Amino acid sequence: MTEFQTLSISRRDAGVAQVTMSRPGVCNAFDETMIAELDSAFARLAGDATVRVIVLAGNGRHFSAGADLQWMQRASAASPQWNLDDARRFAAMLARLESCPKPTVARVQGAALGGGVGLACACDIAIAADDVSFSISEARFGILPAVIGPYLVNAVGKRQAKRLALTSARIGAVEALTIGLVQRVVPAEALDDAVAAAVTELLAGGPDAQREIKQLFAWLEVGPITAEVRELTAQTISRVRGTDEAREGFAAFLGKRAAKWVPAGAPR
Repeated sequence: MTEFQTLSISRRDAGVAQVTMSRPGVCNAFDETMIAELDSAFARLAGDATVRVIVLAGNGRHFSAGADLQWMQRASAASPQWNLDDARRFAAMLARLESCPKPTVARVQGAALGGGVGLACACDIAIAADDVSFSISEARFGILPAVIGPYLVNAVGKRQAKRLALTSARIGAVEALTIGLVQRVVPAEALDDAVAAAVTELLAGGPDAQREIKQLFAWLEVGPITAEVRELTAQTISRVRGTDEAREGFAAFLGKRAAKWVPAGAPR
């Protein structure tokens, strides 16, 4: 994966890949090229049997400033069809990230603005430094956070999402934690250790079970637990309980040993 212009891909530890946005000169703002490369990188890593967990990070002081303004300026002068095709590619990239069958962790430092917030929301887990600032800033440029909107709503709820989008207010890490935009906040110097701890926890889980969790939870919504939902959950657990991975998990627990999928030396 050395052909990327805007990303770097590294292996942190056994089973862990890190995708690092590498345009620090523009605060890792993304354009057409980075969108295509993020889509390609996550597609490849999703299909790599040696990868268990994917970390998304930003090179330099900031996680991501969102959309590159030169890209947005080009879009404002382009045809309606060009804009539609371009927006569809962005939407497909976020969907690729969100639907990745492997757990994803966003490592957020500095600032996350606009689409950068969307990237963090599309990851399963977002861990932020305590000095991070967030803003859904699109309205200040006369546009709206349309493509990232569903991911923001899923993360923080509709009313908070509307407030952030309508006001473009900058919020800090503590407020982001309070409303569910991120799940953990740590001192900046402890960010890598916190990400590593989350990765260790993820590596302890069965990879097939985690894929099943992501598939099932993608169908679940907040609201009444209908007969259809109950049947879906019953069908899912009855199927998964009979898998080789489940048998290994129970045998490992009863035998007081690490399951075969846990990397050697990892805490149990």
